[in-house]
Amino acid sequence: MNDLTKNILVFIVIIVVLLSVVQGLSGVSGGQPMLVDYSDFVEQVESGQVSIVEFDGERIRFGNREPFQYYAINPETDNNTLIGRLEKNSVHFRAAEPKQQSLIGQLLISSFPILLLIGVWIYFMRQMQGGGGGRGAMSFGKSKAG
Repeated sequence: MNDLTKNILVFIVIIVVLLSVVQGLSGVSGGQPMLVDYSDFVEQVESGQVSIVEFDGERIRFGNREPFQYYAINPETDNNTLIGRLEKNSVHFRAAEPKQQSLIGQLLISSFPILLLIGVWIYFMRQMQGGGGGRGAMSFGKSKAG
């Protein structure tokens, strides 16, 4: 394995470790909410046991306070009936903000093609500097007679 390959592998390992550390630090602290059936969620809403509901895509997080203790998966494609039920039972509800990709992730994804081109260019430049040993990319046609 040549030095360039070793350097690239070390660089990739460092990036993966840094990304995992950043992702671990940005995670939600505290206990995870417990999954309940959708029918149990509806029963709890109608019996007055739920005061706050948050829609997050297909997940419905709910409880009496935040952080939410429970969540359910919404099987309905139309939330109008559920929203009517929540309003009827005086439940405060909201939608979660859509998750956005981190700045580091966006930078890595957008700069990857440029870094790849630079890496290929460096590889070819090093191959072309093979010298007089006849190993370079442009070493054809050279005679070994001396």
